[in-house]
Amino acid sequence: MNSVEANLVDTAARSANAPTLALPVAAAAGIEAWHVESPVVPMIALAFTFEGGAAQDPEGKGGVAQMLARLLDEGAGDLSSDAFQERLAARAIELSFHAGADAVGGSLKMLVKHADEAIDLLALALAKPRFDPDAIERVRAQTLAGLRYQQNDPGVMASRRFFAEAYAGHPYARPSSGTPESIAAITRDDLVAMHRQIIGRGGLKVAAVGAIDADRLADALNRAFGVLDEAGPLNAVPQTQVGQLGRRVVVDIDVPQSVLRFGMGGVPWKDPDFIPAYVLNHILGGGSFTSRLFQEVREKRGLAYSVGTSLVSHRASAMTWGYTATKNERVGEALSVIGDEIGRLISDGPSDEELQKAKDYLTGSYALGFDTSTKIAHQLVQIAFEGLGMDYFARRNEMVTNVTQADIRRAGARTFADGRMLVVAAGRPTDFL
Repeated sequence: MNSVEANLVDTAARSANAPTLALPVAAAAGIEAWHVESPVVPMIALAFTFEGGAAQDPEGKGGVAQMLARLLDEGAGDLSSDAFQERLAARAIELSFHAGADAVGGSLKMLVKHADEAIDLLALALAKPRFDPDAIERVRAQTLAGLRYQQNDPGVMASRRFFAEAYAGHPYARPSSGTPESIAAITRDDLVAMHRQIIGRGGLKVAAVGAIDADRLADALNRAFGVLDEAGPLNAVPQTQVGQLGRRVVVDIDVPQSVLRFGMGGVPWKDPDFIPAYVLNHILGGGSFTSRLFQEVREKRGLAYSVGTSLVSHRASAMTWGYTATKNERVGEALSVIGDEIGRLISDGPSDEELQKAKDYLTGSYALGFDTSTKIAHQLVQIAFEGLGMDYFARRNEMVTNVTQADIRRAGARTFADGRMLVVAAGRPTDFL
């Protein structure tokens, strides 16, 4: 690790234990950013997110938010797509956008000496995207090519079917990248309307890390985001839960190994039981080589190369979902092992030793998520988006350390309930249904 990397890790660790390092900076346009000043490297990383994502896609036109994100830097203002990209490349400016279920976000990374030009280009991309017909058709063609490729990917097909079954009739059931039919139906008017609805100051969260002081950052915020209007009203996304627990679904694909997706209830990030659920998930399947599922499914029985679980927290739902892949003829055995481990956690909970090891790992590894300025910026903006407060970085490790067996049992009851799961297998599994 060089001195620059060491300083960034030190900044991260101190950020996790001293929330005053992440300070709010307000601009005249009513925009607030969380700011960590670090003059060690002449670079600035900016992360931002707007409320509203793929869940806002119109019925029958899934993929609008994702296409919008891909088109924001495909020409803006008086700059064509090629001219815009050439300006970025000439100054080594890294600008990207993305869309998720609940948000459209992006990041900007630049050298300090090019910050003014980078901010101007960001402002153009956000406020004045061109949506030129040739750019729309190019992105449409790229998206369709990706979707055609994914039709032969068992992992993608299993995941899509899982969400379609888990959230049937809900916006979360739709794939954020759309379908061939929905992508073909998207018009320029749809993109303009989505831009007007989402890209605005009202649902904006911003974080900045690097060699920029508060005054200059306030000016940059005004220039980048102050030109935006207030976003239009978002469509209400109703609260929902994972449905069809206990059901098993097959996506028929002629492959020798079935890809499995399974899931059950969850706890949202802002819930007081999220941290206990997070620790519990680490013990079950989130702990890579140390988790129960890894040990039982892979190490002891050789049923799969990888297996794991994670917590998913959306604005309107939460779940615990997992993944693995195994030979068609061993799918039933793998699911039996997974179910048995969940059952043991329901009835007995983890051992005291397991719980302590999980807490030690989760607290000790936390700073690794802050080892670059870009990672710090994204962590800050995610915390802001979730409304957890900037003192979360100071509280987080303490909350993990304070998790008790009683907390684990309470979180387990909410997460696992009676142990039933929705399971989707892409392949031709035997001993499954």
